Amino acid sequence: MPPVDFYNMTKRFLLGEGKQKASLSSYIQSVTEIVNSFNPRSKTESRRVEIAKEHLREIRKRSRVLEERVSLLEERLHVLEEGSEKE
Repeated sequence: MPPVDFYNMTKRFLLGEGKQKASLSSYIQSVTEIVNSFNPRSKTESRRVEIAKEHLREIRKRSRVLEERVSLLEERLHVLEEGSEKE
């Protein structure tokens, strides 16, 4: 077993190279929390916040549909790749 290189491991950690990117749902959740933290001071602002919340609900719904479609397409691709390997 090779020795563990703590120097390079620490360097990668500090530079963020091992960090994974946030998912779309985490971005949506973050923006939702920000919008929910607003305290509208007028009816106009209140309507704008409600519209933003509605848009975020729609974005969340559509992103779930897209994620399901991507998953289905990845499964189909995997089946096609297996079929072409057998030939």
